[in-house]
Amino acid sequence: MREKGQRIDHVTPELRQLADDMIETMHAANGIGLAAQQVSRALMLAIIDATASELPSELIVNGQLQDMTAWMPLALVNPVLSNPEGEQIASEGCLSVPDVTADIRRASRITVRAQNLDEKEITFDCTGLLARAVQHEVDHLNGILFIDRMDAATRASFAGKIKKLQKETQAKLSKAVKPRRKLVSRLVMR
Repeated sequence: MREKGQRIDHVTPELRQLADDMIETMHAANGIGLAAQQVSRALMLAIIDATASELPSELIVNGQLQDMTAWMPLALVNPVLSNPEGEQIASEGCLSVPDVTADIRRASRITVRAQNLDEKEITFDCTGLLARAVQHEVDHLNGILFIDRMDAATRASFAGKIKKLQKETQAKLSKAVKPRRKLVSRLVMR
């Protein structure tokens, strides 16, 4: 989760499958965004779908307001954010940090430049929840979690819960790695 994603040079069939799997995972978890790091892939790929929420959002291309349903789910390959404007403070959570939400400060409008899964460059401005979701997912791609954006008092109030989640994650990773270590040991001993 803390590893910065690698730039994607070409969209392969495997990457398309990963994006499809991420969309399915995000929808199954009732999320509005998912970064490749959240599914153990350190790549510059994020999926976003803010259409299920009733919170306001806008997607603007060349100064024209777009129908968001025509754009979602949105796959962002190698996204770059620019031109942050304004400020919004709102409650934010993360599928990777369950049961933790906090008010997080984000830009209220941003410009996004990325490629889609057809390797075509897309550029758009967004506001509201969509702007928040894009900033959250791009943070993941850069190894930043929303808990890093909490104020000190809020982060301190969740310290015990976050530490417990970290221990649980480490335990799961250790169990997943141990069988491979045994296999490697057996292969080396031969």
